[in-house]
Amino acid sequence: MLPPQAYINISFFQPTAFLMTGIPGLEAAHGWISIPFSSMYTVALTGNCLILLAVRRTHNLHQPMYYFLSMLALTDVGLTLSTLPTTLGVLWFDHQLISFNACLVQMFFLHTFSVVESSVLLAMSFDRFLAISNPLRYAAILTNDVIIRIGLAIVTRATVSLFPVPFLLKRLNFCPDKILLSHTFCFHADVMWLACDDITINILYGLYVLLSTVSIDSLAIVLSYTLILHTVLGLASPRERVRALNTCVSHILAVFVFFIPVITMSIIHRFGRHLPPIVHALVAYVYLVVPPVLNPIIYSVKSKPIREAMLRALRKTV
Repeated sequence: MLPPQAYINISFFQPTAFLMTGIPGLEAAHGWISIPFSSMYTVALTGNCLILLAVRRTHNLHQPMYYFLSMLALTDVGLTLSTLPTTLGVLWFDHQLISFNACLVQMFFLHTFSVVESSVLLAMSFDRFLAISNPLRYAAILTNDVIIRIGLAIVTRATVSLFPVPFLLKRLNFCPDKILLSHTFCFHADVMWLACDDITINILYGLYVLLSTVSIDSLAIVLSYTLILHTVLGLASPRERVRALNTCVSHILAVFVFFIPVITMSIIHRFGRHLPPIVHALVAYVYLVVPPVLNPIIYSVKSKPIREAMLRALRKTV
């Protein structure tokens, strides 16, 4: 690295690459740490791909509920693949460098898939509300064309929301001596704080994206389940109430698994910069790795049709 005086006449600087950090304080154990990470990535990719195969190959699963589950599985595959190369590269080979442009691309896809997952979970709550409150018209309302349009709207919303973020970062002047990222992947907040410029616009736009996507989605999901609970309590038979609520258990677990780490990480990035680096790292890994791992497990355990279809798909694949 050049001495500070070498940069006196430089008015604008962007690093050619960033250095990624592994698990703070546990660098010597990266080889061992890579074992559980590799296992989780394998489970995430295998489980979600099996869900996609199961829904595709099983005619009885060609229903709105399982189409939305396929969207969730596809999103989890994308989220997993967004972080897998750099994370395992750091843990396996100590390959810490990532180019500036590659970092922006990874950051765009990582955040885009996160917003897509939030939107899919909202669509799934709408699906459960329709199935419980208006079962006779459920299939007529959620036709294949409507589901396709919902899917396209979800992808468009996420892409349009996140598209300006890389360009807002490229306009910034970065500090030559600040190129160390806090994770094995690129977060918007992490990259943003390395700049030497005024980042007010970046902070405000990041807050806008968070409020207009994940925050609204979480509130809408709470509203959906309030309406679902109101409908269920209106059912005459206790058995019908239990049956109706049982169809929501998997989705409720998936919502908690995704939104709790997202909210925790957002709070820590904005108000917990004084916390130890390992806290930031652990919360980030829980947010990005755990939902893709747990979602296939949750749905295979709680849904017998999915479990049986996944086993058939696995036998045919093997």
